[in-house]
Amino acid sequence: MVHQYKNNGYNIVLDVNSGAIHVVDDMTYEVIGMFEDHSKEEIVNALKDKFPEEEVKEAFDEVQTLKDEGDLFTEDIYETHIVDFKKRQTVVKALCLHIAHDCNLACKYCFAEEGEYHGRRALMSYETGKQALDFLIANSGSRRNLEVDFFGGEPLLNFDVVKQLVAYGREQEKLHDKHFRFTLTTNGVLLDDDVMEFANKEMDNVVLSIDGRKEVHDRMRPFRKGAGSYDLIVPKFQKLAESRNQERYYVRGTFTHFNTDFSKDVLHLADLGFKQISVEPVVAQDTDEYALREEDLPVLFEEYDKLAAEMVRRKKEGKDFNFFHFMIDLEGGPCVYKRLSGCGSGTEYLAVTPWGDLYPCHQFVGMDNFLMGNVWDGVTNTELRDEFKCCNVYAKEKCRNCFARFYCSGGCAANSYNFHGSITDAYDLGCELQRKRVECAIMIKAAEAED
Repeated sequence: MVHQYKNNGYNIVLDVNSGAIHVVDDMTYEVIGMFEDHSKEEIVNALKDKFPEEEVKEAFDEVQTLKDEGDLFTEDIYETHIVDFKKRQTVVKALCLHIAHDCNLACKYCFAEEGEYHGRRALMSYETGKQALDFLIANSGSRRNLEVDFFGGEPLLNFDVVKQLVAYGREQEKLHDKHFRFTLTTNGVLLDDDVMEFANKEMDNVVLSIDGRKEVHDRMRPFRKGAGSYDLIVPKFQKLAESRNQERYYVRGTFTHFNTDFSKDVLHLADLGFKQISVEPVVAQDTDEYALREEDLPVLFEEYDKLAAEMVRRKKEGKDFNFFHFMIDLEGGPCVYKRLSGCGSGTEYLAVTPWGDLYPCHQFVGMDNFLMGNVWDGVTNTELRDEFKCCNVYAKEKCRNCFARFYCSGGCAANSYNFHGSITDAYDLGCELQRKRVECAIMIKAAEAED
């Protein structure tokens, strides 16, 4: 399978199954487009009025060589890897600890309902969190590096328990030859010097929630009484980013129908000095006024193209920054199993509620039909776990002929369920945006290679 596209002046050809990427001239681009369905003579004849015949013949021979060497028009050899996917042994390697089902903001797009997750406000006790870490260790097999995200709601509403659990985790590392990588996700309202000092000592990553420009952020992320939160959090986030040498953190925003010109929000964050940036499309039902719609897609595509071009320009000027959705590894990257199965929700990655219930991920929390067990008894709903084991790109009909399938790994199971009632479908609008992001990410790599 070959995917061809033009972006910011580059003719790009992606051989999907091998991962090989070719940046070609106009003539070769057209030859590749006709190669599978036409003979050499037919292609030469079709292009003779646009390009010299000998050069077309030479381009054809070069494309044939690439095919023979396994760099173009390669066969899909990966589907055989999923024959026994349900039977494969999995270990738990990451937990999303809902340390607080409560929040001090009232973000309008929040899937967690101001931290309540379709349930009640609650803070996780130390005892429950301790049991969660014990569960993770006991179910991690021989894996040494384990990941724990302190999540909410707003986790700093329960900061004392966060500190206690980190201390307990450090004790257990020595006893079990494990290493915890802790992450803190915060809206910044309660961020202060003590939290920063602790985070810089103990947190491998810190996620800072901000949507971009002041008017955009304050519209969607206000306090419960309506006041905006931008002015309060920005200086704190800037201080934290600098204190971490602009590494091991990222600012994470959401764009909606109200700011389809989101590239301005990304660049606003970059101009504030942030080097690690993620601004992601909102996922919402059509009935929500802020939901992205199909008619927004042409504008959003143009925004991604503009952002990619600006990032290339800024890098040449020494003003580069990382944009999460454009970060792509073309030389190494995930192993084939990871490329096929994605984030590992429901198998390798689980969410834990304040009272210790287990769910496939944070977006399923509160849905009774996705309750998997608890941290004391473990995963008792093994049938559901096996269903998530089979959640891969070949189980999703929409993924089979998609050029981006090995980059997105089938997309988000929760989004698929929320829009289609099945974890093996796909969120269509999200897929359109994902494909565009992959194209832009590859274009940036092409520009870097050219330089």
